[in-house]
Amino acid sequence: MKVMMIFDQTQAGLGGKESPDLPMGGKAMGIGSCEMFTRFLDQQGGKVIATLYCGDGTFLADPELNAKKFAAMAKKFNPDVVICGPCFNYANYGIMAAKSAEAISELTNIPTFAIMSQECEKAIETYKDKVTILKMPKKGGIGLNESLSAMCEYAKMLVDKKDTAEFLEKHAY
Repeated sequence: MKVMMIFDQTQAGLGGKESPDLPMGGKAMGIGSCEMFTRFLDQQGGKVIATLYCGDGTFLADPELNAKKFAAMAKKFNPDVVICGPCFNYANYGIMAAKSAEAISELTNIPTFAIMSQECEKAIETYKDKVTILKMPKKGGIGLNESLSAMCEYAKMLVDKKDTAEFLEKHAY
């Protein structure tokens, strides 16, 4: 299973809140936070083949255009699935992830979803009926490993075209 990640500047390991203006980019490998869930991806036969990233401020300056750019880059890398997140409780990243998942779903045939904590309420309320958004704890919250494992399990279910209804009842907003 070939996985592509979409990260903000923090999850990409390219800065924190002080770097919202990081330009959009990508690497043909897993970077930043990928180490957090590599073991769960391994269990599903998955590998991160690319990581796209963008400062959340850069993204939010023109969300429509930037989401379309992510979709175009996804087509070039041609992953089996795109994961937008994990966003934890970073509200701007939540909006970036959900908007990107929406654009990738609309403009490609690549299955995609976002994952964030309930503190990203604006993104959840705006996008939960347009894209799948999985639940996870906020930064430092309890249940991180379980949610990252579920994230990888869901990615595999999408790639294998399995019925996800029961899974989503438990794990999605």
